[in-house]
Formats: sequence, structure tokens, C-alpha cells
Amino acid sequence: MSDSYDLKGKRVFVAGHRGLVGKAIMRRLENEDCQLLTVGREDCDLREQAQVRDWFAANTPDAVIVAAAKVGGILANDTYPAEFLYDNLMIEANVIDAAYRSGVEKLLFLGSSCIYPKMAPQPITEDALLTGPLEPTNEWYAIAKIAGIKLCQAYRKQYGADFISAMPTNLYGPGDSFDLENSHVLPALIRKAHEAKEAGDASFEIWGTGSPRREFLHVDDLADGAIFLLQNYSGHEHVNLGSSEDLPIVELAETVCEVVGFDGDITKDTSKPDGTPRKLMSGDKIAAMGWKPQIGLREGIADAYRAFLAGERKN
Repeated sequence: MSDSYDLKGKRVFVAGHRGLVGKAIMRRLENEDCQLLTVGREDCDLREQAQVRDWFAANTPDAVIVAAAKVGGILANDTYPAEFLYDNLMIEANVIDAAYRSGVEKLLFLGSSCIYPKMAPQPITEDALLTGPLEPTNEWYAIAKIAGIKLCQAYRKQYGADFISAMPTNLYGPGDSFDLENSHVLPALIRKAHEAKEAGDASFEIWGTGSPRREFLHVDDLADGAIFLLQNYSGHEHVNLGSSEDLPIVELAETVCEVVGFDGDITKDTSKPDGTPRKLMSGDKIAAMGWKPQIGLREGIADAYRAFLAGERKN
């Protein structure tokens, strides 16, 4: 089902505009003839219902993109399960409900590929949702994101609200977190390779066996795909947003080393968890609508490393 939505002249609220995804969406929306609305936590904590309702009533956005979330890698998810579940549930519930109450015309909720079962058939199609157990190390975040999808579907079913959801794969790029305890795998590898090069080390270490396969999408491609869906899609089912290509973590580490210029060895700490063995999403649905990513992995890693060196990051 397609339904063209014209952003021209619209007031567009990007929730989470300071994060990796939000910043990229803000950059992408500069190409559209629309008015951008943002709010910081110091003025409106999205976890607080009354604050969110008051903000929506006062600012009356026409369209909303929900990019706000508490995010992190395996260690962060496993260490802070309460925050990953509670904070994300509150953010999405408050924003989606306030959007409906204030008459928002179109809303896009951004989830995560971790919503899918750990052992889902590959590549993962949208209908794999809720067909099996989740990966235990990030189930708290996944359950919150599944709830967000279902909330959009519920408001669509009950009230006819034009609320849609997109599921990005692993994202990276300018504005990412390079903190070694809380970041995702690709920025962590960039930092490790860079620091090993600078220190003259003979090697650096990666978690697990290096065999799990992962798919990556540059955040600017994600932003472009998200705006494409906002403008061209209106349907009950969520839509995958990925590159439709994956590779083993050890090969990713080797590519990062080539880009960074580290020529030492890569060692493996097999006492650390691997996570899901493979998590490749099918991009057939959005491809059939006429969209595909433009930034290749090596080119994207080079851009992320440039951003790291320039200090365009969260630490």
C-alpha cells in the first residue's frame, strides 16, 4: 500500500535529534521544504507523559519521526535491562499517544533488527516477527521496540492514524558512540584499531569467535530510507531498512584495519558472547517500492573514521 505524503510546508518533529539517527534525519530533512521541530531533554523529558502532551499541544507538529531511544551494544543491554525496557517503553508510548491526541498527520517509528527471533530464517522478512525466541542479550530493548511497532499498528487499527514503522539494521556513521563499554561493534572496532595503531601495538582484541555475521547500513542511507517511507508508505506492517548484505565480524575487523591503517593482528576473546549467529534482513519490500542504499561499507567506514578523528562522536 502506498500513500504519498508531501512534506512541503509541514512542521516535522524529530524526536531524538541529538542521537546518531536523529542527526542524520535532520541532515536529510534539510533537503525538504519543511520546518524542523526539536526539543531537548532539559525542556521535555520524553519519558514523562505530561511533559510530552504539553509539548505536542504547544508545538502542533504535522509529522513525527520517533528516533529517540536508549541504545547500546551487547554489554550495555545486558547490564542495564531495566533502563532499556522502561525508558524505551515510556518514550515511544508517550510520543505515539501524544501524536494521536494532537492530530499528527503522519508518524514514523524507528525500531531495530533485534526485534526478530534469534534463529529466524535468513534473510529475515518482516513476517518473521514474533515467530520465535529473542536473542537473550538484548531482549529488553527488543521487547520495547516490538511494543512500539504494535502501538503504531493499534492506533492505525482503532483510530485510523497514519502511523508506520521501519526496522533499521546495524547503523554507523558520524555522531556514533565510540565508548568501548557501551558502543556497537563497528565503532568499537574503529576505536580499537585506531588506538592500537597509535600505540604501536602488535594486535587488538575482538569479542567472541568473530564468526557471527552482521549487516550494516550507513546512517545517512537510513535517514534517506526513512524519509522515503514517510513520503511513500502507509501500511500496517513494518518495513525493513538495511543494506541486504552481511559479513563475519572478523572480516569487518579486517576491513576496519585496512581503512584505519593498522597492520597488526586481530585476536579473539572467546570468553565473551557472540550474540545472534546471523541477522541479515530482507530488503525486498522497500526495494519493490523503489529505494536502495547508496553508500558501500568500505566507503562508509572511511566516513565514520573521518568523523571519529574529527571528534564527531559521543564518548
